[in-house]
Amino acid sequence: MKIRKVLTAAVALAAVGAIALTGCSGGSGSGDGGGKQTLTVWQNSTTGDGKKFWTDAAAAFQKANPDVTVKVTSIQNEDMDGKLQTAVNSGDMPDVFMARGGSKLADVVAAGKVKDLSDKIDPDVKKAIGDAALSAFTVDGKLYGVPMAVLPGGLFYSKDLFAKAGITETPKTMDDLEAAIVKLKAAGIAPIALGAKDAWPAAHWYYFFAVRACGKDLITNLATKKDFKDGCWLTAADNLQKFAQVEPFNEGFLTTSAQQGANSSAGLVANHKAAMELMGAWDPGVIASLTPDQKPLADLDWFPFPEVSGGKGEPGAMMGGVDGYSCSDKSPSSCEKFLDFVASKAQQENYAHAFQTIPANQDAKGAVDNASLKPLMEAYANAPYVALWLDTALGQNVGNALNTGVVEMLAGQGDPKTLIQKITDAAARG
Repeated sequence: MKIRKVLTAAVALAAVGAIALTGCSGGSGSGDGGGKQTLTVWQNSTTGDGKKFWTDAAAAFQKANPDVTVKVTSIQNEDMDGKLQTAVNSGDMPDVFMARGGSKLADVVAAGKVKDLSDKIDPDVKKAIGDAALSAFTVDGKLYGVPMAVLPGGLFYSKDLFAKAGITETPKTMDDLEAAIVKLKAAGIAPIALGAKDAWPAAHWYYFFAVRACGKDLITNLATKKDFKDGCWLTAADNLQKFAQVEPFNEGFLTTSAQQGANSSAGLVANHKAAMELMGAWDPGVIASLTPDQKPLADLDWFPFPEVSGGKGEPGAMMGGVDGYSCSDKSPSSCEKFLDFVASKAQQENYAHAFQTIPANQDAKGAVDNASLKPLMEAYANAPYVALWLDTALGQNVGNALNTGVVEMLAGQGDPKTLIQKITDAAARG
């Protein structure tokens, strides 16, 4: 199956409204005249097969390019954005860094710290990836990164726990989901795992309610028009608050992390201590790393976020993103060569196996063997549109205000109107 759905919020971003990022340029690469080069890489997998992928890829690239030394640094996912911001401010940038597109990337581009790759990436690689995924790394008509994974979202769930609770069909509406929650609780099963300690997993619930409440043009243009006057934003917050009153999440969800250890939200699903988790397509790989045998969860499956009555969003619309890598402005020429290498069919097949996810290179899609990703890929291919993760579309400052605001609301420290005012104020500050 070839995935060609455009992540519409990321298309042809204008690098405007950037946060104030200062500091002199300071690319860490050395040598670019045919001599030896050192290439520093920041990636976000700290354990297991994901970390091994980058170690193996670096070794294979060095073997093929003996004049290049690749130094890979593993950074915890939740720390990546903050460390990158610090690097941009100080001018001490890695040569290769993880990028998520949207306003987050546009902000770094506006600071002059990213290399324009428009004419530097192999045309065959770009063709294999396709315009849809490349658009997530296109700012003002220029390419500033290479996608590695396509990551739409929805609900991953345990078929065994659903069966134990007597749930015979996956929920299609919010009423269905709430009915399933009642059955899971009656069976002594935590319905939904949520790692609210890391903020963004809790905010995912607001994102998806917003996709259901808001129309396509509004929600897919946030990267260039950060306007929350439309009543649908408040409706989404109201719907989330109402849903939270059902008490669907695991006990202690406010202090639960998302991906670190057996007691994280992914760990609860991996160890059959919770039935569901709302996440992107990276989740099967994270869950696999946290099962007792560190293998994919055999009964893991997936269903789309349920439909919500009365909203302006089209049925089947989705939320998602694209993970990729960019080159800093002072990086050596081996940087773009390394991106060509890790985006090749063979390396993308390795990536799909290592991370149990959907590779960006369409020629490598056949390597996807996790059963829970098959229905996700089908839904993604048939979706009328896919909105970019809201915090990615909004950028670091506004996105963080949204994420923390959702957690505060779920903790009873705010209400829907307070949430909307908080992100409106953050957008006004720029």
